[in-house]
Amino acid sequence: MMEVETAIRGQIKQDLDCAESATRLFAMRREVVALIGDWKAAGGGERLPTVQERLKENHRSPEKHKPEKNNKVEKLRVVASR
Repeated sequence: MMEVETAIRGQIKQDLDCAESATRLFAMRREVVALIGDWKAAGGGERLPTVQERLKENHRSPEKHKPEKNNKVEKLRVVASR
């Protein structure tokens, strides 16, 4: 859907007809609404997260990777200190 929305914006900026793209976008939105309806009919009652909530979720691993030390720099420091 985001790609179609981007295409529509590009077409509008270039003053082109975006009717076909808009029709595809509305069809996609109708499909999403139908899928949500099917989900609710099957017993789904949980609150669905918004796009902003999904983007704020942290999916990264809890461990932070430490950057490796550059041995070349360390060797130069040792040689320079002699």
